[in-house]
Amino acid sequence: MKKGAKVLSVALAGMIMLAGCGSKESSGGAEKDGEKVFKVGISQFAAHPSLDAATEGFKKALKDKGINVEYDEQNAQADMNNVQTIADNFVGDKVDLIFANATPSATSALNATKEIPIIFTSVTDPVGAGLVKAFDQPGENITGTTDNHPEGTAKTINFITEEVKAKEIGVIYNSGEQNSVVQVEEVKKLAEGKGAKLVEVSVSTSAEVKQAAESLVGRVNAIYIPTDNTVVSALESVISVANSKKIPLFVGELDSMKKGAVAASGFEYFDLGYQSGLMAAEILSGNKKASEIPVELPSSLALIINKQAAEAQGLEIKDEWKELGEFYEGE
Repeated sequence: MKKGAKVLSVALAGMIMLAGCGSKESSGGAEKDGEKVFKVGISQFAAHPSLDAATEGFKKALKDKGINVEYDEQNAQADMNNVQTIADNFVGDKVDLIFANATPSATSALNATKEIPIIFTSVTDPVGAGLVKAFDQPGENITGTTDNHPEGTAKTINFITEEVKAKEIGVIYNSGEQNSVVQVEEVKKLAEGKGAKLVEVSVSTSAEVKQAAESLVGRVNAIYIPTDNTVVSALESVISVANSKKIPLFVGELDSMKKGAVAASGFEYFDLGYQSGLMAAEILSGNKKASEIPVELPSSLALIINKQAAEAQGLEIKDEWKELGEFYEGE
């Protein structure tokens, strides 16, 4: 091999490796006794507990429905450059369905194909992101579940302003994530409606999150983290600052609450992924097309308060909080 060709070959191999971390698994093996084994590509934007749980829920639903599936599971590691490569590879491999976990993965999948069915989950604003025209009018080849329950954020902001009495609320998010921009706008309106002010800090990578949290010290008396993939991937650094500086930390989903935030109003992402898996089962079974399945909201919602985190961040637990939600005391 000529030196130039060898260098090109090594470069191409490197590009393939950078496309994301992935693994393949089979839940049904090869075709047997005439039974169809479907090929499903899973594009997950980042590795964090909520998205991981949604993927597990999706796979569990298909298993419960008796659908034989061979998965090509890819994780973009929160790198925007990787998600489009993953989607293009799925189209090249002619998968039967793409499961897109988080907004960047769903957007890339829709950019890659208008024919292969796409089921999304963990998407905050599917209309604003241009994935669907309306909840009851999804696209020809795409539908899914949203993680933005209409009452979820309001319950948490009410708790921050009425129970914690916070007047300045810090929020850290990646302005490059469209789902986060939508949530921050909603939080801003809700906070202002309660007489509180939002102090915004934007980051581009997970490496910037700790510095962003430290920049809020002395400027806010509570911090709220939306379901932002970049920030949630580095949530431990925010928790560390919140604990050391006694700043109550609130989050947009239950898995992050369990890691060390005071409270969240939400649902289990496993259940949301399971809802998405049921949609996929309908499509793979030939019962429905994606265009015939409306976008769904989470089927349940609850305010959960982490007693250990509240004490670590300087809050006194009140008995009347039992009337507002449920206490979480660890698993």
